[in-house]
Amino acid sequence: MTVTDARTRPDTAGTDARRWSRPGWIAVAVWAAGIAAVFAAGWHLRRAGVETEDLLPPLHARLRDRPLTWRLAPAVLVAALPWAAARLRWWTLMPLAWAGAALWAVALAASDGWDALAGPLNAPTEYPAGLAQVRPDPLEWLRTFTERLGGYTTHVRGHPPLPTLALWALEKAGLPGTGWAAAFIIASGTSAVVAIAVTLRCAAGERAARAAVPFLVLAPLALWIATAMDAFFLAVGAWGTALLAVAARRDRRPVPAVAAAVAGGLLLGSLPYLSYGLLPLFAVPLAVLLVMRPRPLVLAGIGAGLAVVPAAFTLLGFWWPDGVRATLDTYLISRGSAQRTYTYFLFGDLAVLGLLTGPAVAHALPRAAGTLWHAARTRTLPPAAVVALTAGAALLGVFVLDLSGVTKGEVERIWVPFAAWLVAAAAVRGAPPRGWLAAQAATALAVQALVLSAW
Repeated sequence: MTVTDARTRPDTAGTDARRWSRPGWIAVAVWAAGIAAVFAAGWHLRRAGVETEDLLPPLHARLRDRPLTWRLAPAVLVAALPWAAARLRWWTLMPLAWAGAALWAVALAASDGWDALAGPLNAPTEYPAGLAQVRPDPLEWLRTFTERLGGYTTHVRGHPPLPTLALWALEKAGLPGTGWAAAFIIASGTSAVVAIAVTLRCAAGERAARAAVPFLVLAPLALWIATAMDAFFLAVGAWGTALLAVAARRDRRPVPAVAAAVAGGLLLGSLPYLSYGLLPLFAVPLAVLLVMRPRPLVLAGIGAGLAVVPAAFTLLGFWWPDGVRATLDTYLISRGSAQRTYTYFLFGDLAVLGLLTGPAVAHALPRAAGTLWHAARTRTLPPAAVVALTAGAALLGVFVLDLSGVTKGEVERIWVPFAAWLVAAAAVRGAPPRGWLAAQAATALAVQALVLSAW
């Protein structure tokens, strides 16, 4: 395929908005009806005593006794910020986009009070509760991680050891406690807005990246940026992919390009050691590499970087396949996800993905699919098709996990590293209409007002 540079040729997929208007609205209707049907089915199944693990299936949450009102006012004010993005220079836009995403996530979470920012991390099931077992001897803890898995907290035993070690390292750096951990998660998770924008700029051009930024900032998934550890996973995957995209640019000199490739590979190589469910996320950087076709030297740098973390963990005594088997064993005998119904959550998990991405993405998906189909027929890749391809790769990863059955329930946090890339699909229409940005913000505000989440 030929990649069409947005700086030299028009985006043909963005010139026929009327053609995709009707399919887009049909997709929004399906989005809304599907979410409503899944919640209605969840209510019925819970009353029948089938789905009792969650108070508000398919979410691991409950309805608020009283909906939030005036406490959401700061979040409403923050939601107005991204509309000025088109007027800013690129290197001014990037830090402001990061700050805007952080403000949006914090404003939503703080509507429950400032304690809500670190509150989820104080639960006895979370990673910080397991740090006491790491402190005496981290290397011994890592060597015996698999054999002692059953004695750890829920989130520690449900993941590889790297997330817990990351919080231990934060503590050793002089930033102890869940307050600092929350700040670290929010700061890193919201920085993914910049990483995804940089990736799109390298692969699809600045115009496409600019169009995506407001949607990335106001994505409803911000509800689970503060404070689920999966926001950190999002950042690692997004920055790894961004570094690969930077390295793959043909105008880069060999030494900086290889350095970026090694760094990107290093980050991406850590993904399986953050969560076993992040393997399908590799579809996104693979799509970027297929589009950009980096030089062999860059590919060699990526390969070298990818090998570092697996080699280090193996040498230190943690064998990844053993960790997968041990985690699966504890998963099958525990309560929670293993007790949930596969058929219901097969559809319910996709409805939750719809909540994370919002109606603007639903409206854009038919157009994104049509753009990809046109690109395949003409063997060209206009910017909109590149954006659609990365979003499609993330959606493919979601489908793989959903069909596997190991992600039944609690996916509002698990989908975060995938959903952010899918949100970028809203940019295939070009400059973001204010109405769709408002719809994205309204979705997040409505969920926050009505639902009390564990994260």
